[in-house]
Amino acid sequence: MKVFGFTGYSGAGKTTLLEALIPRFNATGLRVSLVKHTHHGFDLDRPGKDSYRLREAGCAEVLLVSDERWVLMHEMRGAPEPTLDEQLQRFSDCDLVLVEGFKRTAIPKLEVHRPSVGKDLIAGTGIETIVAIATDEIDRIAPQTHLPVLDLNDPEAVADFILRHQGFR
Repeated sequence: MKVFGFTGYSGAGKTTLLEALIPRFNATGLRVSLVKHTHHGFDLDRPGKDSYRLREAGCAEVLLVSDERWVLMHEMRGAPEPTLDEQLQRFSDCDLVLVEGFKRTAIPKLEVHRPSVGKDLIAGTGIETIVAIATDEIDRIAPQTHLPVLDLNDPEAVADFILRHQGFR
């Protein structure tokens, strides 16, 4: 199982790029999974539903199962956040795990950067695992870095870069 990450500031287009890349990876025959890290509290469950009520009553884990999907909700209850490596152990067998977030974790990653967001590049700030930058302003960003700079609006080229970097081509 190979792991490749995506980092960038909110609003840069990480999720939109991933939506364009995943079908391209699938078309090559790869089985792809994804980890999305968030710093925000979130809840997949709804108040009033049985699973929500039982989790709120104190269950450490609740597994929801249907004929279409299943989801395991695990309550941290004050425990430390698990590492990416610990989370990767939970995945079923796949070829490629895409990771959105975990910018300081030692995995190769692509920085998604839009100057219009008003933030500086993350590459060059001590995060040495960024292997390329995808941006919508190549001419503006390329002189600022020694890394490959890819066209954010060309998901085919971005997919090809990642597939080559990960040894699938």
